[in-house]
Amino acid sequence: MVQRLLKKNPIPITTKSDANKIKHRQMHNQTEKNAEEVKQILFITLSCVGDAIMTTPVLEALHLIHPQASIDIVADKRSSTLFVQCPYRGDIIHKDKQKLFRGGLDLVRKLRRKPYDIIVDLRTDGVAYLLRGKKRYTKWRKHSYGAHAVEKLMGVIREIQGDTPIPPTVVWRNESNREFADQALSALPRGLWLALAPGVNARHKRWANINYTRLVNSLQDVISGVIFVGSEEESEYAQKVSTGLGLPFVDLCGADLLDTAAVLDRAKVFVGSDSGLGHLASAVGTATVSLFSKDFPERCLPWGPSASWIKGEGDVVSNIEVEQVETKARQALSS
Repeated sequence: MVQRLLKKNPIPITTKSDANKIKHRQMHNQTEKNAEEVKQILFITLSCVGDAIMTTPVLEALHLIHPQASIDIVADKRSSTLFVQCPYRGDIIHKDKQKLFRGGLDLVRKLRRKPYDIIVDLRTDGVAYLLRGKKRYTKWRKHSYGAHAVEKLMGVIREIQGDTPIPPTVVWRNESNREFADQALSALPRGLWLALAPGVNARHKRWANINYTRLVNSLQDVISGVIFVGSEEESEYAQKVSTGLGLPFVDLCGADLLDTAAVLDRAKVFVGSDSGLGHLASAVGTATVSLFSKDFPERCLPWGPSASWIKGEGDVVSNIEVEQVETKARQALSS
């Protein structure tokens, strides 16, 4: 009888610690099995460029947990450019905000054609519950890691992310983007380059053109050139700032997002108002100095260890002094 019992239980559980180890091993094996079974994921990202970039840690985490899965991405047309070069993506489906209710119905019809193992909806508009999915993660059930937008977004998948460190934001580029940067920046002398984005849509966020000019001239001893980035319409601000500059510059306003990302990758520091370009710079590893007015830096500062900020007194960006920005820029340039 003893021999038969030992044969059935060759490794007897003698302590509570042994039982916990076996339970942990069983849970780990089940987690690996579940991960292997996930083949199709739907990822619904946010609209604006900066917001979409702040969702990329969630996308990266999903890929690390389910490396064999293909991830379809729902995004707005402009910000979807950010995901084109993502190596593990499936289809990119555009959500048209202009069509409102009609656009939402069209999107649901399109998405319901495919069943998904996991649906991650970061928009909170309920679309995930109208689709064919085995498991859904939405902002309605999030458990935030902290106050920052990235920490809140990562809280949507905390159930499967656990205590694993949050990945950095990322923007995927290809050789064509790098070649664009090589050619566009060839006119600048070697050394440290400062990227500026003086134009911004919201007037209350806009720092005066003359302040950018004064900033550049105050840094002539440590930088060798200036790169202007932004939309095509914002080139007029670059032209105004460049008047009176004592350094070479290139105006690359109007370049597409991925080419701009490749350009920002070559800059040592980015300075600009709180906008998507700051998040783009941070996502390629460039140090950022963001100028804030009404928004809260602790919530929407570019995600990364080299991001710094200044907020105008009374929530007014014009109250930010050039000397304050110069100090932050010099610190970033010397790091």
